[in-house]
Amino acid sequence: MRGYVLSIWSLFDPIYYFFTRLTILPCEGTKNNIFRIRLTKYKGRKIVLSDGTTINKNDTLVKIHIHNVRLLKELKGINSELKKAKMIYRFVQESLPGVELYIRNCRHSCEIKGIIGITMLNKACERLGFEVINISNPMYKWFKWIAFLPIEILSSQNTSWHIIKNRTPNYLFMSTHKLSNMYKNYIRNGE
Repeated sequence: MRGYVLSIWSLFDPIYYFFTRLTILPCEGTKNNIFRIRLTKYKGRKIVLSDGTTINKNDTLVKIHIHNVRLLKELKGINSELKKAKMIYRFVQESLPGVELYIRNCRHSCEIKGIIGITMLNKACERLGFEVINISNPMYKWFKWIAFLPIEILSSQNTSWHIIKNRTPNYLFMSTHKLSNMYKNYIRNGE
């Protein structure tokens, strides 16, 4: 059943990609970047990050989206939740240098204050450099939970409804300064 749903999702993914104005990052130092991105104007409440960067309404950010169809295909057949978590961590870690390069080379680079994402996978985000911030608008939080539900169901073999029900989506923020410090000269382990 999961295979059929993933096949259907793969058919609709290019339409989603088109209407969300996402951009695929070039493959720099990694075989494929797991992120699809776009410039966005932040519409939330004021956020002050740990490095002092202030994100205000209408500031320019790079919104990162994990390419979920590709990720689910990569995770297919892996039964260990720990192995899946390690793979996701590695994909994100190896893709962030491409985001940093994109921002550095973007004609709007001086306007971009940071990157933003939304996830229900909050473990180890801080180790990657992200700051996890609660979504304060309850309707938006509920909407994002519903949007993530298919991904949660398809990606986990054994996760019970009780565990999924108690997961909550959060914002992930990282300033461009921190992104550059951590990933500008990032070298993969073993290279």
